[in-house]
Amino acid sequence: MPLPITGIFAGLNTILLLYLSIQVISYRRTKQIAFGDKDDVGLIRRMRAQANAAEYMPISLILLGLTEGMSAPGWAVGLLGAALLCGRVMHGLTFASKDTKVHFRYRVVGMHLTLWPLLAAAAGLIGNGLLQLTY
Repeated sequence: MPLPITGIFAGLNTILLLYLSIQVISYRRTKQIAFGDKDDVGLIRRMRAQANAAEYMPISLILLGLTEGMSAPGWAVGLLGAALLCGRVMHGLTFASKDTKVHFRYRVVGMHLTLWPLLAAAAGLIGNGLLQLTY
């Protein structure tokens, strides 16, 4: 079964992850830090942005694909995918911000745009699964 909406968001999330990875690589080259983080706050922030994306993207895309695969309306799958992607973008961009007030606000909004859609997708999948159970 093709999952075109999930495919689009998988591609977009991959581009974001590549961007965050390039930020880490570039910073390491500039500061000549080959291993570890040498307690460099700029590197630690970039590494956490990349790691956080890598932690949340897989489960987000799995839930998105399962939601689409269970024939959820396309608009709902698209809205879920857009919220998750926006959350990851906002969270990732906070680590590039020098303004700590902006940094914190975007981070909070980014986490809300990640966690609430994850909860909604999980609840929808559990409910749909329970409705389809046959004994």
